[in-house]
Amino acid sequence: MTEENKVTPDQTPVPDTSNSANPETSLELQVSQLTQLLNESKDSFLRAKAEAENTRRRAVEDVAKAHKFAIESFAEYLLPVMDSMHAAMEHHNEDIAKLKEGVELTLRQLKGALEKGKIVEIYPEVGAKFDPHHHQAISMVPSDQEANTIVTVLQKGYLIADRVLRPALVTVSQPK
Repeated sequence: MTEENKVTPDQTPVPDTSNSANPETSLELQVSQLTQLLNESKDSFLRAKAEAENTRRRAVEDVAKAHKFAIESFAEYLLPVMDSMHAAMEHHNEDIAKLKEGVELTLRQLKGALEKGKIVEIYPEVGAKFDPHHHQAISMVPSDQEANTIVTVLQKGYLIADRVLRPALVTVSQPK
C-alpha cells in the first residue's frame, strides 16, 4: 500500500491528501478513485445479483423436472405387471386354473412393484386399536371386543414413504 492510500476500518482505500501541494488536484484524485470504487462495487453487485438469479432459476427448473419425472421409476416397476396382464388377456380361453395362476403371479408382481415404489399396505389385525391416522371408521358395531378396536377390515389402506395414501376402511366396536 502506498503513501497515497490509507485503509479505513472497512478496508476502503481513501487517498491521502495531507502532503498534496494542490488541494483541488487531490480532491479530483479522491473523487476519481471513489468513482472507480463505486463502479467496481456496482459491477460486483450486478454480477452477484445475476448469479443469484441464475441459481434461483436453475433451482426452479430442477424442481419442475423432479415433479415431471418423479413417477418415472415407479412406472418402470409397473410395466412388467402390464405385460403380464396383456399376456393373460391373449390366453383367456385356456384352462381356468392356469388363468388363476397367472392372476396370482401378476398380483405378486404388482405387490413387488408397490414395495419398490415404497408403497406399503395398511392391513390392521382384527382387535387392534383404531388409529385415526391410518384407519377410517365406516361404522361402529356392537361387539364383545374392547371399545374402539377394529372388528373388520373392509378395504386395505396404503402408505407411501410413511404418509397415508389411503386409510384402511374398517368397522370399529362401539363402547358398551
